[in-house]
Amino acid sequence: MRLIKEIMRRDPAVRSAVEVLLYPGFWCMFYHRPCHWLYKRRFFFLARLISQHARFLTGIEIHPGAQIGRGVFIDHGMGVVIGETCIIGDNVLIYQGVTLGGVGEEKGARHPVIGNNVIIGAGATVLGRVHIGEGAKIGAGAIVLEDIPAGRTMVCQKARLVEDASSALREMEEMKSRLAELKKMVEMDMYEKT
Repeated sequence: MRLIKEIMRRDPAVRSAVEVLLYPGFWCMFYHRPCHWLYKRRFFFLARLISQHARFLTGIEIHPGAQIGRGVFIDHGMGVVIGETCIIGDNVLIYQGVTLGGVGEEKGARHPVIGNNVIIGAGATVLGRVHIGEGAKIGAGAIVLEDIPAGRTMVCQKARLVEDASSALREMEEMKSRLAELKKMVEMDMYEKT
């Protein structure tokens, strides 16, 4: 089987083809193929039932609607989530904790498109209908919200504090108060000079 050969080629820890049968990445792909077949034929409930069983066994959640190419290897795999309209090319390597998800509540194609031979590091998050070019690499923990050209590498998305509206209003009130104080000081200064 091609997937067994691909896992053996990519993972130096594998000692034999039989050992691959212990890998959750192997089993999630094993289950996904019939789930996707059922999903395309509109047996949605049965497809979801099998995919949820596979999630329980492997810790990897792949929506039956996701289109996954050949030779995709999910290494370690725990916590991987792949959304319904996601398209993944051939020979993609995905590490544990990766999310290929949608944003908001939009309908239609809302998940990433991953090209061939892409590597996605542990804990990376790729959101929305972004396109990841062939041979691109996404570093561990990166948050990808834009397209990545073929052969490029995306790393290190630093988290930053986002102020909410109430803190912005509070700052504006403080500025108004400070301006009123300054105005009084200027008026008093001008009064004293006359």
